[in-house]
Amino acid sequence: MTIKPLIILPDPLLRQVSKPIERVDAETKRLAQDMLDTMYDAPGIGLAAVQIGVERRMLVIDVSREDEERTPLVFINPEILSSSDDRSVYEEGCLSIPDYYAEVERPAQVTVKYIDRDGKDQMIDAEGLLATCLQHEIDHLNGVLFIDHISRLKREMVIKKFTKAAKAKVL
Repeated sequence: MTIKPLIILPDPLLRQVSKPIERVDAETKRLAQDMLDTMYDAPGIGLAAVQIGVERRMLVIDVSREDEERTPLVFINPEILSSSDDRSVYEEGCLSIPDYYAEVERPAQVTVKYIDRDGKDQMIDAEGLLATCLQHEIDHLNGVLFIDHISRLKREMVIKKFTKAAKAKVL
């Protein structure tokens, strides 16, 4: 069990496009476990590898409730194949943008192709919170943050706040 430090806005790494994972090996499985441990410790419901400084196309999700058994999911090289015209709005937050939340509108349903932690090709039809979480985390793999889906004014205010906080820590 290794809990990794989280990359926080305005770190430019969060804007990088992650590279595909070539093969699922022991190192990939160890990364998946580290990501799950880090996500649960934070606590959060999703985490992309780039959020712990690894520019690889992997994410982990667990949208189970606190009173339910954990249901960790590992997505390697996930790709959205289709999304619904129906939309849904969720209040989103992000472990890389702590203590900031905003309502974001996204497709209500997505179909995602991915490789699981056993190296097998999979496909999932997701709706509700899982669909939103998948889209949020896949955005991370493409250098996109949830604040990119809110108004420019609000986004600039958040970036300014976190940039100021980061500079204060350096001084």
